[in-house]
Amino acid sequence: MIVYHSSYCIVEQPDVCHSRECLDFGKGFYVTYSREQAIKYAERFLLRRKKAFLNVYELSDNFMSSSFKRFDDYNEEWLDFVANCRKGMYTEEYDIVMGGIANDKVFRTIDLYFAGDISKDEALKRLMFEHPNNQLCLCNQSTIDQYLKFLNAEEITNE
Repeated sequence: MIVYHSSYCIVEQPDVCHSRECLDFGKGFYVTYSREQAIKYAERFLLRRKKAFLNVYELSDNFMSSSFKRFDDYNEEWLDFVANCRKGMYTEEYDIVMGGIANDKVFRTIDLYFAGDISKDEALKRLMFEHPNNQLCLCNQSTIDQYLKFLNAEEITNE
C-alpha cells in the first residue's frame, strides 16, 4: 500500500523519537493513504513560509500481522481512545493504529468534550455526521523499520 507523510523536509528515515506526545493515537510516525489529504496537510507548511514535501512510502501488506487497531468510524471507542492518547494516558499498546483524524471540526468537538462543556453523548452525536479522514500511526521504531519503505519525496508548491 502506498502511504504519504507531509513535512517541511524530506523524511527518508522516519523515526518515532521526533514525534510529539499526546497526538490522536499517541506518539508515532503518522501517514495516510490519501494523497489528496496529505497534500492539503502539506499546504500548512507553505502558509508558514516553509518548504513543503510529500514523502511517499510503501507500507508492506504484512503490517496487519502486527498488533493492529482499526477504527472505521468516529464512535465511542474512537473518542475514548483519542481522549486517552491526547491526555497521555495510553491504556493499550499497538504497533499500528488506523482510523479517523481529528480535523478542525472534529477537534472542536473533542475540545468541548475535554472541557466538560458537552457530554460524551453530545460529542458522539456531532461526530456521527463527520466523514473520517484517515491516518495510520506507526507506534514504534521496529514497526517502521520492518514495514515502511521510503520511495521518494515531492516538493509541494503554490504554483
